[in-house]
Amino acid sequence: MKKTVLLLCLTAIFTCAQAQKKSKNNPLDNAAIAYLDRSFGLYDRLQKQIWSHPELGFLETLSSAEHQQHLRDNGFTVEAGVAGMPTAYVATYGQGAPVIGILAEFDALPGLSQDTVPYRKPLIEGGNGHACGHNVFGVGSIAGAVAVKQWLEANHREGTVKVYGTPAEEGGGGKVYMVREGLFKGTDIVLDWHPGTGNAVSVGTGTAIQMVDYTFRGIAAHAAATPDKGRSALDGVEAFNYMVNLLREHVPASSRIHYVIVNGGEAPNVVPDYAKVSYYIRSPKREVLKDLTEWIGQAAEGAARGTQTTVSSEIISGFYELLGNRRLQELVQQKLEIVGGVLYDERERTFAAEIVRGLNLNDTILNGVAKVQPLREERPSQGGGSTDVGDVSWNVPTVSFNTAVFVPGSAGHSWQNVAAGGATIGTKGLINAAKVFALTAIDLYSNPRLIQEARSEFEKKRGADFQYAPLLGDRKPALDYRIKK
Repeated sequence: MKKTVLLLCLTAIFTCAQAQKKSKNNPLDNAAIAYLDRSFGLYDRLQKQIWSHPELGFLETLSSAEHQQHLRDNGFTVEAGVAGMPTAYVATYGQGAPVIGILAEFDALPGLSQDTVPYRKPLIEGGNGHACGHNVFGVGSIAGAVAVKQWLEANHREGTVKVYGTPAEEGGGGKVYMVREGLFKGTDIVLDWHPGTGNAVSVGTGTAIQMVDYTFRGIAAHAAATPDKGRSALDGVEAFNYMVNLLREHVPASSRIHYVIVNGGEAPNVVPDYAKVSYYIRSPKREVLKDLTEWIGQAAEGAARGTQTTVSSEIISGFYELLGNRRLQELVQQKLEIVGGVLYDERERTFAAEIVRGLNLNDTILNGVAKVQPLREERPSQGGGSTDVGDVSWNVPTVSFNTAVFVPGSAGHSWQNVAAGGATIGTKGLINAAKVFALTAIDLYSNPRLIQEARSEFEKKRGADFQYAPLLGDRKPALDYRIKK
């Protein structure tokens, strides 16, 4: 009997020891991941609430308020309306070093309203929509921050986590104003993510961008009776655009120039005395972008002289290209592989397959969402999108990654993205992103050497003589840039 009892005791001790060892060796066995595993419904409701009220840049009153309230409810101190932007905020939990920042976005895009169905169905014709997935972006970021808070609290660890609520990424450049105001000073590492069609660490350098409005002014006159008395501001715009289209042949192939005529006059029988055109000018290197912007400005002046009008320009915004950090990319890659890809259930697979068929693709492409792509070498940009994360990355070591929120094969800024991002597919992607944030932050809090290594690489890449100067100059935030006039 005694031998049996002893054997049972030893077995229990061994089993307990094995369980403890397993728990210690399992990176997913911690307070942060446990919190996220039980919070799917909470964050599903929150992201759908923001998805249901898509708000344009600098106008994200409800979306920002939802973020802030959730963070306050979870013990964060929130400073709202920072850097001259009513919807910007910084939320802080904890104390002491290291300080880990997490970026959160929440602005939508105009004209992309869409229901959560696998075919084109606007909820409001011409309405806004979250075609870049910032509804899940922001919620995934705050979910990750709250999970980090859970870990700090459960383990009685010192350290600070900050959420940067950054408005108007789609052209308004909210992060640039926050950088300019010094809100990232004292932050050791910044973690960022973005919804994608797959799961991968971001290694592209992106493109720097300058956004400029050119306003031409002329002389109004009756277009039929006295056209000789008039000088057409619209002629100035059209001559300007024509010259820019000619110079495209002579710019680097990786540069991009696009424009829309915002105002071309009010009536055909009136020579327009006012016209405006908005330009986005991009290049992978700021130095090239500067020269290109100057050249386009000269074309505007030439067009004005040739049409006997006048022209003025206003910088609306401007972003740096991205500065990568290999040490942080390697760390996030490890965590992304631990978390794994997005797993569709039968309903989600059927939904996604219908979208893929509508794109004339084979639904085997969907198998990719369950996989994590290997870490690639840094890819110098050959053109493409821009982000105000670029300015952050030149001021604090920064890393970004994607999880599969959108259906593979979908184009950026498409109705397909709105449909998937507002469904449970989007929620699964944001929960995975939050887990990557949590696991990465835990390593950074537990091993300060990682931060030192990332900082050393950052300083070397940036250069000893680097001086930050925002491309938007000293202008105030363009809070009305999305308001039609």
